[in-house]
Amino acid sequence: FFRLLLPKMGIIEKIKEIEEEIGRTQKNKATEFHLGNLKAKLARYRSQLLTEADKVAGGGKGTGFEAAKSGDARVSMVGFPSAGKSTLLNKVTNTKSETAAYEFTTLTCIPGTISYRGTEIQLLDLPGIIEGACEGKGRGRQVIATARTSDLILLVMDACKAEVQRPLLEYELETMGIRLNKPKPNLYLKKKPSQSMNVISYTSTCKTTHLSEKLCREILHGYKIHNAEILVREDSTVDDFIDVVEGNRQYLPALYVYNKVDTVTIEEIERLSRLPHSVCISCEWDLNLDTVVDEIWSMLDLVRLYTKKKGQPPDFGSPFIMRKGGTVEDLCSRVHKDMLSKFKYALVWGTSVRYTPQRVGRRHVLDDEDVVQVVVLTAAEDKNQLDARTLRDLKKKGELPLAMRKKKT
Repeated sequence: FFRLLLPKMGIIEKIKEIEEEIGRTQKNKATEFHLGNLKAKLARYRSQLLTEADKVAGGGKGTGFEAAKSGDARVSMVGFPSAGKSTLLNKVTNTKSETAAYEFTTLTCIPGTISYRGTEIQLLDLPGIIEGACEGKGRGRQVIATARTSDLILLVMDACKAEVQRPLLEYELETMGIRLNKPKPNLYLKKKPSQSMNVISYTSTCKTTHLSEKLCREILHGYKIHNAEILVREDSTVDDFIDVVEGNRQYLPALYVYNKVDTVTIEEIERLSRLPHSVCISCEWDLNLDTVVDEIWSMLDLVRLYTKKKGQPPDFGSPFIMRKGGTVEDLCSRVHKDMLSKFKYALVWGTSVRYTPQRVGRRHVLDDEDVVQVVVLTAAEDKNQLDARTLRDLKKKGELPLAMRKKKT
């Protein structure tokens, strides 16, 4: 048993040692190369912890915290014990989660459902984490690994302890490979198999202040990558490049929820509410709970699409829920798998078109609450739907469609 624990403790000790060295090192041009190598080593050790966490989240040995996915999106609540996560779940959903005045009331993952604007949003109440969760304390790796599968993370904190809890939560999630409210780096990295002539080509389309060709090559050599292509399209940092090399980072939106604002001053509430992506609530007074649901909806970037048949009114009862930026092609794939092969054009009513109805193609981007009528090819227009007599005549003339020749052969 102790032999199994020794490698894990060694990794954690190495992580702490590198973090202390990074903190002691001055940040300037002379130490930039050294800091880059330290950060690359730190990322490699953390990825080992992340691999172990993925194994225990909902699977592997022991009882995991993973719940079956349901609804149109998933939101996970992460926070310290007694922050009000279970109470918030009871207030905004019909699920009953046990609440009490003592810590660690919730010991497993409890799912609930928020019904809002015709969508079903799954809300997960995860057990509270403690400081050092990324190292495995309090089964924190399982909790954070379950949060990685979400579309949005709710960081629920006590308003009285916000200054202490927020940086700790961000550090624990950052260590486990979750990047909060951060876009993906505009970097391109193509790893190639090693050959007799290994070359790492570096190309930058803009001026870079943090990355250099020498630093990138040294980082890749640490990962035993000797043949690759690098294309930098923005002024990215060393951490961004390491995230691209690792390839297992999750870039998720996060909403900071400060609970128990009835115990702090008005000045503190105003300061917290002005922070980006932040909402102040009070589950005890039912204060601002509707704002939390509104913010969840807006940060998930969901759109509702309605369909209609020719000569009939739209079906507003059961919308199709898609991500913002979805196209007519994505909608056809959701409706039926064979619709794209017979697609002719679509008529759209809504804010995504200049006039209604407007005839659009399959790559048209749809907006929220658009109404779409898909027009498919008729049997005479569709060459794949030919009757037996026409098919025989075309075969004699040698004019059989290419798709049908492949089927025949």
